[in-house]
Amino acid sequence: MTDQAVDTDGVRLSPDPADSGFLGRTRELKELRADIERAGLDTLSGRKAPRARVLLIAGRPGSGRTALAEELAARVADAYPDGVLRARLSEPDGARVPVGRLARDLLTALDRTAPPGADEDDLTEALRTALADRRVLLLLDAVADAEQVDALLPDTPDCLAVAVAEGPLTGIADVRPCTLGGLDTKSAVELLSRHTGSVRITVDPRAAEQLVELCQAQPAALTLAGGWLAARPQAAVADLAKHLHAESDEGSTLDRVFRLVYASLPSTAARMLRLLSLAPAGLVDPHTASALAGCSVSGARTTLDDFVAHGLLRAADSPLPEYEVPGCLHERLSALARKHDRPAELQLARARMLERTVRLLQSCRAVTETDSPQAREKLLATPRDLRFPHPRAAADWLRARRPALLAAARLAVADGELDTLARRLMSQLVRAMVAHFGTQAAAPDLYGVHRLVLDVAERRELPREKAAALLNLADLDARTGRTAEALVRYRAALDAGREANDPYATGRAMESVGGAHLELGDYDRAADWFGRALAQRLARDERADAARIYGRLATAHTYAGRYGEAVRCWRAAVAGYRKAGDVAAHARALSELARVQEYAGRPEESLRTCREAVDWARRAEDVRLQAALHLRLADTLDRLGDPTAAGLERGTAERMLREDPAEACEIRSAVTED
Repeated sequence: MTDQAVDTDGVRLSPDPADSGFLGRTRELKELRADIERAGLDTLSGRKAPRARVLLIAGRPGSGRTALAEELAARVADAYPDGVLRARLSEPDGARVPVGRLARDLLTALDRTAPPGADEDDLTEALRTALADRRVLLLLDAVADAEQVDALLPDTPDCLAVAVAEGPLTGIADVRPCTLGGLDTKSAVELLSRHTGSVRITVDPRAAEQLVELCQAQPAALTLAGGWLAARPQAAVADLAKHLHAESDEGSTLDRVFRLVYASLPSTAARMLRLLSLAPAGLVDPHTASALAGCSVSGARTTLDDFVAHGLLRAADSPLPEYEVPGCLHERLSALARKHDRPAELQLARARMLERTVRLLQSCRAVTETDSPQAREKLLATPRDLRFPHPRAAADWLRARRPALLAAARLAVADGELDTLARRLMSQLVRAMVAHFGTQAAAPDLYGVHRLVLDVAERRELPREKAAALLNLADLDARTGRTAEALVRYRAALDAGREANDPYATGRAMESVGGAHLELGDYDRAADWFGRALAQRLARDERADAARIYGRLATAHTYAGRYGEAVRCWRAAVAGYRKAGDVAAHARALSELARVQEYAGRPEESLRTCREAVDWARRAEDVRLQAALHLRLADTLDRLGDPTAAGLERGTAERMLREDPAEACEIRSAVTED
């Protein structure tokens, strides 16, 4: 088997046959289905229920509560044609997941977007709006508190929410918990036989029933017991029962079975299992396990598959070889890691995992840079097990591992002792996402990553990185119409840039402050800030940037009605682009100069400038700009009383745009608005 980061054939990892069907819980399923149709308190009082019905499945981790919720969802799915939405409301360590993150993930699953940086109230409102005309089943697993459910609950009785929690959800009206105990004996024995085969159960049914009793018929404990027997074909069911009898009574039934299974593992496998508690979001792939344990990728995958057979891991629903650490085992693994591994060893394992993730992200981005000989050479120098066979495989990996990658960034920042690795990880994550998905599509995730960068920069007192993070966040704010918020961040970035004595950051911030004022309609302040940014660029002899800022300054003057100043600025921009040899920008600047001359009531000058712009646009091979200029020439000639020449210009533009009617309509509209 290849050790590449993604299998080239993209085949999904086969699930464990022991998990292929659902057992027992007949009574609970019947009660839950009846509860869907039960009249609620609102209906009994004569009011139609304004919100979705909430069903609560309550039980301790390991009781099979999530499996029951999934089975219920499968059985009633036909009544909810718009599908099942799933969310996990707690982290593997039990920490509460912020409602805003949950709402955004659910919106993404619905193919709805929300502005990057939107607050929790806006996101939950957008979610309720998206669900208003749908019939969906919302499966909320590992609920931490009632407030999470309440914030995500659709405002329509046509939807159904199934919440999975450890106990009751006080604060949500009219919810009757379905509390889980053990499986019935027949189903529990059947669960064992799926691991052991029917022979060992048939030859000693009393031992099987005794083992079920020792496990209190809890699905997680029975799964671990079955895995222990499956790994020992010669062992009888009674042998396991004896071992469990000999175990200490300390802890729960699951604790005792888990201790027995863990003690049977080779030391290297036991160490890897403990270290899996460090896996971000409880999601493990062979690279994560390999880095944590310091072994080969192929060896890690073999061990992970063994853990699945033992019932210690679950194969994830993913196109990659990926595994989930069961929630009921996470804290037990963390406790073992704290007991058997020194803090320095755990930190080293975290560092190895983050370093491996950084290198995978570098490879993920590099595979897209096929036009660069340097990038190709660097990619070939990358170890084979870190390479992706082609860009599509890299994008698939990035998409599938997205939850774990974002969780890795959050955990690295929260750790506080691995900030250098955290900064590298976030830098490569941003670059990989932009390379594969584009800035706009990745913007919500990028916003969260830039916030984490800002946290580290402020904690470590790194003004240069603080300025960069603030600029990135402000750009995302500006793109989504939150100009006032962007302005505040641009000013903060300017202060940080000055503190760092970073001319790039200060110049960029000053220009951006001007752009924000321009967007807000404060043209005098916009011109002032553009002027400051221009002075800095000129002092550093940065001609191309100065030419661009001349254009922005001209725009501010134009909006303010100061056409003479605008003309002078556009002429300076034209000269700057000509000296820089930027033919396309030269043509566009001439086009804008002609526009302002027209506004200033100088049509003859505008006509000459426009013809010059056409010539430069032709040299730049910018057909779209040429067509727009010909249409503008036509309008100017009409105003000068030359309809014949105007018709010729329009005819030229029409011929250029004949192949793209949609673009022709757009250009005509833009010229008409001018």
